[in-house]
Amino acid sequence: MSDAESPQRSTGNKIVRFAIVGLANTAIDLASFFLLLKLGVSPLPANIAAWLIAVTFSFVANGFWSFERNRAIRLRDAFLRFASLGGLISLGVSSLSIVLFAGIAGVWPAKIVGVVVAAVLNFLAARWSIEGRLLK
Repeated sequence: MSDAESPQRSTGNKIVRFAIVGLANTAIDLASFFLLLKLGVSPLPANIAAWLIAVTFSFVANGFWSFERNRAIRLRDAFLRFASLGGLISLGVSSLSIVLFAGIAGVWPAKIVGVVVAAVLNFLAARWSIEGRLLK
């Protein structure tokens, strides 16, 4: 069945798939972050590197499983949109959380707060990046 003939997934189905990818993405992010900390990388650079690893996985999984990719948007452009918004949302929120709360609550609680807050915003950003639409 070609892309034009395949039925579109419901928004609910996309949210469930996005959540599943998000859980896997979060596990990859946290595991990478943990490994980098164990290797002696300081928290902020470790956060950035872990995010880069996780965002690449997330784009591939969401682009080919969660959403129907708009073929009019070149793959490179879709990735740049996805990574840019992900950087602003996920990386920005999690890094800000580490900067603001690590000294108060510890690095891990600060990282987890950032991940949770960013997850809420990422669904719309991913949908726009991959499908070329925000609502509908």
